[in-house]
Amino acid sequence: MSLIARVPALAPFKVSSFRFQWPADLLASWAFEMEGVILGWFVLVSTGSVLALAVFGSLQFLGTLISPLFGMAGDRIGNRNLLCLMRASYAVMAGLLMLLFLTGQAAPAPVFVLATLMGLVRPSDITLRNLLVGETMPADYLMRAMGVSRTTADSARIVGALSGAGLVAALGSGLAYAVVCATYLASLAFTLKVGIRRLRVVSEQAMPASPVKALAEAFAYVWSTPDLRALMLLAFLVNFAAYPLVGSLLAYVAKDIYGLGQTGLGWLIACFASGALTGSVAISMHGPRIRAGRTMLACAIAWFALNMAFSWIEVALWGESVLFVAGLVQSFCMIPMAVLLLRAAEPAFRGRVMGLRMLAVYGMALGLLLSGPLVEHLGFALTGSLFSLVGIVFTLLIALRWRRHLWHRSAPANDR
Repeated sequence: MSLIARVPALAPFKVSSFRFQWPADLLASWAFEMEGVILGWFVLVSTGSVLALAVFGSLQFLGTLISPLFGMAGDRIGNRNLLCLMRASYAVMAGLLMLLFLTGQAAPAPVFVLATLMGLVRPSDITLRNLLVGETMPADYLMRAMGVSRTTADSARIVGALSGAGLVAALGSGLAYAVVCATYLASLAFTLKVGIRRLRVVSEQAMPASPVKALAEAFAYVWSTPDLRALMLLAFLVNFAAYPLVGSLLAYVAKDIYGLGQTGLGWLIACFASGALTGSVAISMHGPRIRAGRTMLACAIAWFALNMAFSWIEVALWGESVLFVAGLVQSFCMIPMAVLLLRAAEPAFRGRVMGLRMLAVYGMALGLLLSGPLVEHLGFALTGSLFSLVGIVFTLLIALRWRRHLWHRSAPANDR
């Protein structure tokens, strides 16, 4: 506790709920990344198709279509309770995959089915994490807390990617999945201790009984609030045009461009994640000095430019270096975006707004589905350049259209 008092970046850990939430989120993120590496490589090797890999990656985000319902469910039964149910389901499905690999029954078809089921639930995990931080954290700790919280996902891409590849090489897929199951169960145990006091910001009676009406209200609220509308559009854009190139398609880059194996793929993922982790730590230390709106827009453009450069690199070492810098600026784009959403949304709408935010993640699924055929016909370099140009142009249009809300120095989005 004396260390927490001396280091400003650790201030969020003064809140007891956060001291349990952070390791819970960390373990869940590690398991996500280990699964992604194990299954992504299995699909690519067993099918030999980048299109199948892109489809598999898109299935991981299928649940973004119903993520607003998770936001509403969290408002009704409590975000901690819902998150516990979700993480219990991860352990069950990972156990089924473990059995398939141990019995030699693993094949693309059952893996795709279980990935679809997991994809219905898992995308909303980040929504529940952010909501728990928003409802338990004092306002002056919020930017730092989001930076520290983000380190769970960033560090997981390093540890999870490398350990996922290493575990398969050392133990085989079945025993590697046993480790994944154990990690999910440990995450669930920590989650049970999160937010014991249910800090309610809106009573259940304040929300319409009909989920359809509640969702319609949330859409109308976001559309009528300029800050939120701009943030949602930018969130969709980066998920559509930026994340596919540094996400599931890295397996294609590792295998077909750099000539690397599964361990090489783990290193590519780890380089991007190392940059993201560096950015998250920097934000946790210097968050109060950041002008969130300007930082978000500038770093979105920088991220697209780095992705374009990465798409033309054919040497693994240079590609890893660019991925590190891309991960760094990605954090300075996405963390301020999450903070602005929590700030701009009224408490009565916060759960539904964050649920709608997850709909933007479906842009990644669309981007993967579109990029798979394009890579096969045009190559990765031209596809990456096209996606990056689209991202830069539309980010500039968003900055111009909502400059009074996001760019002007005096805008609330740029308050320190």
